[in-house]
Amino acid sequence: MKFFVDMPLSPTLAKWLRDNGHDAVHASALGMERAADIEIMSRAKEEGRIIVSADLDYPRLLALAQAVAPS
Repeated sequence: MKFFVDMPLSPTLAKWLRDNGHDAVHASALGMERAADIEIMSRAKEEGRIIVSADLDYPRLLALAQAVAPS
């Protein structure tokens, strides 16, 4: 699976996911430390990644955009 780990979570989580056979990147590794949620959603969607975050805004943003991805 492909994951995009958002800033509220530690880069260690992305490393743990990689160590367990997943394709995972942390926002900071992509220079997206201050990226807006919509930018992160766009990048994750382009790359087919699942967003892992402690940010509760993502479900609302998906609903407002009537989108089903990224999950």
